[in-house]
Amino acid sequence: MCGICGMTSPVDAPALERMLAAIVHRGPDDGGTYVPADGAVGLGSRRLSIIDLSSAGHMPMISPDGQGAVAYNGEIYNYVSLREQLRAAGHEFHSQTDTEVLIHGYEEWGTDLFARLNGIFALALWDNARHRLLLARDRFGVKPLYHTTDEQGRLWFASEVKSLVSGGYRFKSVDPVAIHKYLAFLWVPGPATMFPGVEKLAPGHWAEWRDGRLESHRYWWPEFTPRPMDEANAAAELRTILESTVSRQLIADVPVGVFLSGGLDSTALAALATRVSGRPAVCFTIGFRGEDSVLEQSSADARYARLAAEYLGAEFHNIEVAPDIVDLLPKVIWHLDEPIADPAAIATYLICEAARSNVTVLLSGQGADEVFAGYRVQAMSDWADRFGHLPKAVRKAVVAPLVDALPAMSKLAPGGYPGFLLAVHRYLSKMLAGVDLPRDERYVFYRSYYTDDQLRGLYAPGLKEALASAEAGSEHLQYLKEAPAQDFLNRILYTDWYTFLPELNLAYCDKMSMAASIEARVPFLDNEIVDFMLTVPRQLKLRGRTSKLVLREAVKDIVPAEVIKRRKAGFGVPLRTWLRRDLREMVDDLLGEERIKARGYFDPAAIRALVLADREGRADNTYRIWALLTLELWHQIFLEGRPH
Repeated sequence: MCGICGMTSPVDAPALERMLAAIVHRGPDDGGTYVPADGAVGLGSRRLSIIDLSSAGHMPMISPDGQGAVAYNGEIYNYVSLREQLRAAGHEFHSQTDTEVLIHGYEEWGTDLFARLNGIFALALWDNARHRLLLARDRFGVKPLYHTTDEQGRLWFASEVKSLVSGGYRFKSVDPVAIHKYLAFLWVPGPATMFPGVEKLAPGHWAEWRDGRLESHRYWWPEFTPRPMDEANAAAELRTILESTVSRQLIADVPVGVFLSGGLDSTALAALATRVSGRPAVCFTIGFRGEDSVLEQSSADARYARLAAEYLGAEFHNIEVAPDIVDLLPKVIWHLDEPIADPAAIATYLICEAARSNVTVLLSGQGADEVFAGYRVQAMSDWADRFGHLPKAVRKAVVAPLVDALPAMSKLAPGGYPGFLLAVHRYLSKMLAGVDLPRDERYVFYRSYYTDDQLRGLYAPGLKEALASAEAGSEHLQYLKEAPAQDFLNRILYTDWYTFLPELNLAYCDKMSMAASIEARVPFLDNEIVDFMLTVPRQLKLRGRTSKLVLREAVKDIVPAEVIKRRKAGFGVPLRTWLRRDLREMVDDLLGEERIKARGYFDPAAIRALVLADREGRADNTYRIWALLTLELWHQIFLEGRPH
């Protein structure tokens, strides 16, 4: 796991070194650059040594004939089988690294190599014979890859935008459409970023830079091809695949651990790792003080994680924290590069930072909800269809009052823990509000935190005019339209694969783990698992209130029953308490009238009304406030050079 960067001719060697220095946290073990004799390109790489810790794994790695070089970030899980194929074809290897497979694989298969790879990767490959630079990114975009061009027509690329900034990329403003989409979803849909002129290479794509142009090509198209199968046979087949996948992803020459939240996904990984390795899994979880979490859906992660660890006989590390969030937040935002307003990033960073003294690799359950259909929002459409059959008068006179009563009932919750009822209220209120929308538009509504019109009500006159016709959900609607599936659930999953998954969950997981020099692997996004799930009928993914049906069945004999039956709980932090207590002064300062006027994006009165409604309990604007706070800090850090 590493960080990469580079530029095309004319190569600025000092700038390339600065770019590398900005991402040293991604690869503290080794670093280097490559510039061919004609100076046509400059490649840089920082290495976090995982497989073959020797100097033979130094990057950028140069081909034996000197005609090519690769800078690479990631892990190729099928590198052993690919190496055997290449040896049979006459290639000689001089290391045990997966990187060398990329060199010889390109020599043998050209750009067909990328579709053969089962792994997580972002890479830059220089082909001197053809005088072309290739960039490539894994199927789901687990590993990031940003690129831009400058006034001289040079291409610049890097694992993180801060590397581009260190090399010389400058910007003084942001695209207002990016702000609009960020506020709607908490992140900016790709390929755009909040940085003008900087884009992300799309997941499942490779691109060629030749004659001053970057041309992108898609190498993976998921196709949903459900086949007849019953629950028992599907579960048995999945179990076999899960075991082979986890076995592959445990391969490392450094210690490997597991993120353990006490939920189904992470517990299944810990159980599978224990089973296939024959050794107790090393597990890490994070817990916050109970009194800080009473307004959240659940504070039981640590309890369930301990239960799971004891059941599995795992080596358990429970990280109890009460972070100084005022000091920590700017650091997290700097590492994220793009403003991503999910506080789970903070929990991920704290776990990785604490785990680094024990392990270098952590297995994460990221991707399971998108592959197996585990999010409540994915089931919302089914529930909305059911409620939609009720007459509007019944919904208004009976259902809505019951839902509206939940916040008052939450104050009477046993033990003074109202968070669960408040979460139910948020879910049902959102579901009911979208019942009468067409299906595609309804899903975009369920995934967003504002409608377009609500957002325009926040803007200052200039921004309101600029965004008069902006549609935050345009990318979502396009993916829903192009999804290669008939069933609406599979269309939703496809859309999540190209929006929510790479731009939110995988983005913060990569940035936060790499900030602590930890490699995060995501076994549930392994090619073999995903390819199998593309053939699984819809009713084995989501049935009524039961999500991830086939996964539950596949691991029910190795995961505690309490975990199998546990209701879905997000990997979160005591955000509502932080905003009302620890961050109250910061909110009043950074979202106060003076600062809002100076920034020029928003109507100060509208922002103040939003904050007051939240504090007075008239609305739950937690994530809206968090997004605004994150955006302001991001501006200060990346536009104004505020220390982080």
